[in-house]
Amino acid sequence: MAASLSCSAGFVLGMDLGTTSVKVVLLDAQSKTVTDSSSFSTNSDISSTSDTHAKEQDPALIIAALDQCMDALPKDKLKKVKCIGVCGQMHGIVLWKSKSGCEWLSEDEIIRFIPKDVSQLITWQDGRCSADFLSSLPKPDSHLSVATGFGCATIFWYMKHRPEFLSGFSDAGTIQDYVVSMLCSLDKCVMTGQNAASWGYFNTASNKWNTQILKDAGFPVQLLPVVVESGAVAGHTSSEWHGIPAHTAVGAALGDFQCSVYSSMTDKGDAVLNMSTSAQLTFGMPAEFSPPNSPDPLSPVAYFPYFHGSYLAVAASLNGGNVMATFVRMLDSWMKEFGKSTIGRAAQLIKFLIAITIMDATITQVLQQEVERVFPFPVVYGKDVDSAVGVAMVFNDQT
Repeated sequence: MAASLSCSAGFVLGMDLGTTSVKVVLLDAQSKTVTDSSSFSTNSDISSTSDTHAKEQDPALIIAALDQCMDALPKDKLKKVKCIGVCGQMHGIVLWKSKSGCEWLSEDEIIRFIPKDVSQLITWQDGRCSADFLSSLPKPDSHLSVATGFGCATIFWYMKHRPEFLSGFSDAGTIQDYVVSMLCSLDKCVMTGQNAASWGYFNTASNKWNTQILKDAGFPVQLLPVVVESGAVAGHTSSEWHGIPAHTAVGAALGDFQCSVYSSMTDKGDAVLNMSTSAQLTFGMPAEFSPPNSPDPLSPVAYFPYFHGSYLAVAASLNGGNVMATFVRMLDSWMKEFGKSTIGRAAQLIKFLIAITIMDATITQVLQQEVERVFPFPVVYGKDVDSAVGVAMVFNDQT
């Protein structure tokens, strides 16, 4: 794998493969501004008649939405793309055959790929792993708990209920890992620690899977991706793609959450309030911080890997803030939790900013007033702050 990027001139393509939509942006490498963007809904949900708890999506429809986005970008600029950054929905899992995971097509002078020997995407919203089932799984060597919808938990579920399903595939990853693998024609899927941590059974301190624990439980460890550093290059495009030249550098896929934070956190002392499918309040931890050795299921704050061995403290609400009064009270409690955990650092903070990202909703004046009432700090409402922009910024900043 390449060790560095060369994006000093031209454009960086950033893409976010989300739960309901795909977005792509072109970032001017020199001015670091977004020149073009496009977004389309995937409409990829699969209706399951056999299990109401299943939450699956059709990868072909996700890739079709990606193609729509790419078709909407200026062709002259796509020819000048120097590197590609990919991020997307975390926790979920898709499986494929490494030698035949896609088919390349050339239509109307546009070269693209379509999924071939690929499973459905089992998303982070999948609810088939019950509490009883999760309690029967081996204890992970990680500070993060394992939950339903997590990649490794899903594989355990298939081991018990449909073992023949797993035998038909050689690789597994998130949907964004799949796209990177297809663009680069990788023999083996690579995954960053950001996405690996979202799967469970991954130790962020060593940046390694809990291989022995999984082996002892009969887990098919051959399906696990090769782990690389967040921000590393996974490979280079094996073919021209939508006008982007062959041999263009492609970064290993990142988590959409981390990329959203990256696009909005302009200072290490900033806090980020991100509102989209869910809502999260995030704060960067000091460089010397290490998470606890084991999960604390009662803690309202979790610690997720960021870049260069650092962590983000995250308090999340999966309701998306649909009840305003409850949401505002929740923010207040989150801040109190952060106050307890960062008291030693509080005196060093010169500023404390809140950047709000809205992807599926419009910031209303009422929401602004409520947030400003809760937080006795300057509030900044970010523009061009989302995951697609963030992943483009990450790889542009690698140069």
